[in-house]
Amino acid sequence: MRVFVLDKNLKPLDPCHQARARELLDKGRAKVFRRYPFTIVLQDRVFEASVTHSHRIKIDPGSKVTGIAVVQEETGRVTNALEVSHRGQQIKNSLESRRSLRRGRRNRKTRYRKPRFLNRTRRTGSLPPSLESRIANIETWVRRIRKVCPVTAVSQELVRFDLQQIQNPEISGVEYQRGELFGFEVKEYLLQKWNRRCAYCGVENVPFEIEHILARSKGGSNRVNNLCLSCHSCNQAKGNKPVEEFLKKKPEALKRVMAQAKAPLKDAAAVNATRWELYRRLQSTGLPPEVGSGGRTKFNRKTRGIEKRHWTDAANVGASTPERLLLNGVKPLIVKAKGHGRRQRCGTDKFGFPIRHAPAQKFFMGFQTGDLVNAHVLTGKYAGNYTGRIAIRFKPSFKLTTGGKSFDV
Repeated sequence: MRVFVLDKNLKPLDPCHQARARELLDKGRAKVFRRYPFTIVLQDRVFEASVTHSHRIKIDPGSKVTGIAVVQEETGRVTNALEVSHRGQQIKNSLESRRSLRRGRRNRKTRYRKPRFLNRTRRTGSLPPSLESRIANIETWVRRIRKVCPVTAVSQELVRFDLQQIQNPEISGVEYQRGELFGFEVKEYLLQKWNRRCAYCGVENVPFEIEHILARSKGGSNRVNNLCLSCHSCNQAKGNKPVEEFLKKKPEALKRVMAQAKAPLKDAAAVNATRWELYRRLQSTGLPPEVGSGGRTKFNRKTRGIEKRHWTDAANVGASTPERLLLNGVKPLIVKAKGHGRRQRCGTDKFGFPIRHAPAQKFFMGFQTGDLVNAHVLTGKYAGNYTGRIAIRFKPSFKLTTGGKSFDV
């Protein structure tokens, strides 16, 4: 993991090694500019007198976690990596809770009011808040990285799970039937749908084979809802037996296989819904965007012998991936989306009745809810040093959350 560097006018220079950053800080030639991601600012260097190299931001969008890698194009070195955890499901749950509370209140207080229908319009290209938050998180980190690194291009995995095409691979075109990427798209879909486990025994981290739940010799098809992942031993043991016979001694596994085979892939649908809007917003940054399929990402990673992670997938996005990627010493920065607070001024209990009121201010004594702090508690039950996140209280104490417990400091 390299350290971002700025000149004395806050213009981005090439990231440097951690040891070099420590040396500059010890000699007083640099100061800490930001801790996350760690950035230093040089006191005796200007952009015009420095040599910089072009860097590319590469993005592997995901429904729950998005991988981001910064690659120096000339050397193929991955200078920085991030894994951003989204809060889409949390937003969806909050909206559903708000809807139920509003519906109950309106039924109690305005039960005779005529219901409104189709009286709200949305702008063209608008997305639900749970999907919009995913795009906003990626936009935020692209903007932050551009401020501290000389970025000249951006790459995005424009993955799409086309169910019509996946269900009938034989009609997908000669480039998929005869090209070197043939088979990667279908298997990538199954890997995500079956959580990278054998559908029959649940084993992980082994070579998987595509298995027909109903064997072709018994009338089964190549449709995706008839396909699953299986380890080699289970595939050989099942053969062309009906899945009910093969799993008759494992009723829980049989129920799981039959249920999950018909379950929709919610995460894939979320990625499908946001891919083009993310592409349009990356275009608006002024950087030349490059796109690549999920199959090419996997192909690049496999041919280079790189372990699968969110950030390594990002480093292998698109045709711009160098023949050799330098990954030694890279530890991704783990980012978890926390939101920007909420506008709800009245808190309620589980029945919808008000129990507390939040003040209008979001800052107190220079702190904001969600700030990461190092607290030195001198006296009391919790005396000691703690590092965690705080929630502001408009009194001489704050609520500190650390190590799974919360208390006032």
